[in-house]
Amino acid sequence: MIMSKQTLSFQAEVKQILHLVTHSLYSNKEIFLRELVSNASDACDKLRFEAINQPELYEDAPNLEVRLSFDKENKTLTIRDNGIGMSAEEAVANLGTIAKSGTREFMAKLEGDQKKDAQLIGQFGVGFYSGFIVADRITVETRRAGAKPEEGVRWTSEGTGDFEVETITRPERGTSIILYLREGEDEFLSGWKLKSIVSKYSDHVSLPILMQKEEWDAEQSKQVTRDEWAPVNKAAALWTRSKSDITEEQYQEFYKQISYDTTNPLAYTHNRVEGRSEYTQLLYIPAKAPYDLWNRDKRGGVKLYVKRVFIMDDAEALMPVYLRFVKGVIDSADLPLNVSRELLQESRDVKAIREGSTKRVLSMLEALADSEDEADKAKYASFWRDFGQLLKEGVGEDHANVERLAKLLRFSSTHADDGVSFADYVSRMKEGQEAIYYITADSLAAAKGSPQLEIYRQKGIEVLLFTDRVDEWMLSHLSEFDGHTLQSVAKGSVDLGKLQDEEEKKQAEQVAETFKPVLDRLKDVLKGRAKDVRVTTRLVDSPACLVVEEGDLSGHLSRLLKQSGQGAPTSTPILEVNAKHPLVSSLESSDHFDDLAHILFDQAALAEGGQLEDPAAYVRRVNAMLVG
Repeated sequence: MIMSKQTLSFQAEVKQILHLVTHSLYSNKEIFLRELVSNASDACDKLRFEAINQPELYEDAPNLEVRLSFDKENKTLTIRDNGIGMSAEEAVANLGTIAKSGTREFMAKLEGDQKKDAQLIGQFGVGFYSGFIVADRITVETRRAGAKPEEGVRWTSEGTGDFEVETITRPERGTSIILYLREGEDEFLSGWKLKSIVSKYSDHVSLPILMQKEEWDAEQSKQVTRDEWAPVNKAAALWTRSKSDITEEQYQEFYKQISYDTTNPLAYTHNRVEGRSEYTQLLYIPAKAPYDLWNRDKRGGVKLYVKRVFIMDDAEALMPVYLRFVKGVIDSADLPLNVSRELLQESRDVKAIREGSTKRVLSMLEALADSEDEADKAKYASFWRDFGQLLKEGVGEDHANVERLAKLLRFSSTHADDGVSFADYVSRMKEGQEAIYYITADSLAAAKGSPQLEIYRQKGIEVLLFTDRVDEWMLSHLSEFDGHTLQSVAKGSVDLGKLQDEEEKKQAEQVAETFKPVLDRLKDVLKGRAKDVRVTTRLVDSPACLVVEEGDLSGHLSRLLKQSGQGAPTSTPILEVNAKHPLVSSLESSDHFDDLAHILFDQAALAEGGQLEDPAAYVRRVNAMLVG
């Protein structure tokens, strides 16, 4: 415990943040009150939770509340709560250092194009420091619930390089934050102004936010405050209210409050579910991906309440991992108040909530994807650009909803650059076509330029182009759509079924027979590099391409596994050659047969995006051909 006044230095990151806060954030200064009220509400939630097992923490004040007051003469604004409070050690740790990851990203954003955007404050867990936007000095007086009155703490700083901490006697538990306002910030010494800010940002807070009543004093010709406190918010959690009582703006503002996003959500759903498990859900789909969507250490999930008591942020068990972008609140009537993350994993009620919430989110997405409204279509296209890869993850994770997810997937194809659904593809299939054809590649350009597409392009057959890293994972769990098998154009022999007439098949067999001596010689030269060499039926303009047998790893997947450091079973490719191509037809009479054989193989590997085992040997062979 700190026994006397001490002067301590801020953590280096805090100094940087304080400098940016006081010098850059001024476009929406009122955001500071939202952050401090939110922190006060959280402190009350924490007390309510700890008091489940330790009811004595309520001391003699069981009613939780936040109070706002101001002093025009001394130019101070005070935010007081009777929540959990802080010990001396907690005050130093919470107000002098930042342990949360993301500080660097926060500062980078403030220094970039969004440097005037105060909304970023809350997103990185540094909301307390937003007080320095309007104050040149802040004093925090606090005592932890259950501690003795003489174990109170006073923390003071001018937001520069250091802060002071000392012990005080504080009879009541909780925290008071006193802001000494800068010159020119007198607008925040107005009851009307403070009430309007609370109404705008904090109306949903589920405990009362109290202010002293103001009345007009005719004798003094001014507004005076009375020693009578009254709530200035509805003090009812938004999700517990009837949908008919909530405006669109209130739904949107609540989303911004819990997500720290600056834009309106793409869609939301608010429902009370009754049956085997009773719960209320208010779920939002963001309009854009957060900066840390792909951060493996970042917890995903929604806020969990039990009977309106806050339990935890980021309750991952309530939403599948692939829907980690969803924001919102789930309030259960059945879970125990002392539920832990471990118990959540095992609870039958949680499983029911997870399944029900997943279906709600997919329904929201389906409504956008299937809508005839152009605005909704544009919304889904925007969603797909930011979050589409996560739905592809879901195909492998959520077997119960594979069919629903498959209908939501969008791809590029040889007929369109993006936005192609499986249903779109099936509707455009050629008469007699049975399979859905696709190719995987490292990039859209590589996919479009693949020689393996040539016969399909010649016949006008659409091929889906899969270029995301997650596509190979998805395809291992998705083998058909609407009764049509998904078939890779780079695996096995070309089977166009009814799209290839008997005459074409007969000609291909004749060419293969005539060219057999050359094929046998190529197999001998490329022994160890090619599993087989055969005449192609898929090439039109290119001399050769590499394919693999059905069931073998594609070249694309092998490269992905190698890049990620995973050992992959090696699959020797098959070389297919185009007997009609001049380079191939001249092989038999060439004096450089062996070199040309290796060049054909290497060029085929390069065309599919692969890397050469011996680039120097390839260069020597090509140079020899050029000068020969």
